[in-house]
Amino acid sequence: MEQAQALGALSALAHETRLQIVRLLVPCGQSGLSAGEIGAHVACSASRLSFHLSSLEQAGLIAARREGRRVIYSARRRRIGGLIHYLLNDCCAGDRTVGEMCRLHAPDCNCGCG
Repeated sequence: MEQAQALGALSALAHETRLQIVRLLVPCGQSGLSAGEIGAHVACSASRLSFHLSSLEQAGLIAARREGRRVIYSARRRRIGGLIHYLLNDCCAGDRTVGEMCRLHAPDCNCGCG
């Protein structure tokens, strides 16, 4: 991942609602959720939700697909993993303490952080 991509992704995540959306979508896998389902979970108006979903999509963190009349959103988990890898390895240069903290707080993590 390039620095500009990482900055765009981090900027998109630096908002409470957008972070909630990503956290909601990651465990859903490829099945994702419709915009209405996401809006109900994050208590966001349709116009604001559209803005947030667009920001996350432009940052490459989520993807949208059409199923009939519904738009389904799913997390781009490889891209999110790439961002984590960038932060842990490229920014932190594989620092042992950072890797240990990752393993401590996420023992099932497979990001290769240490």
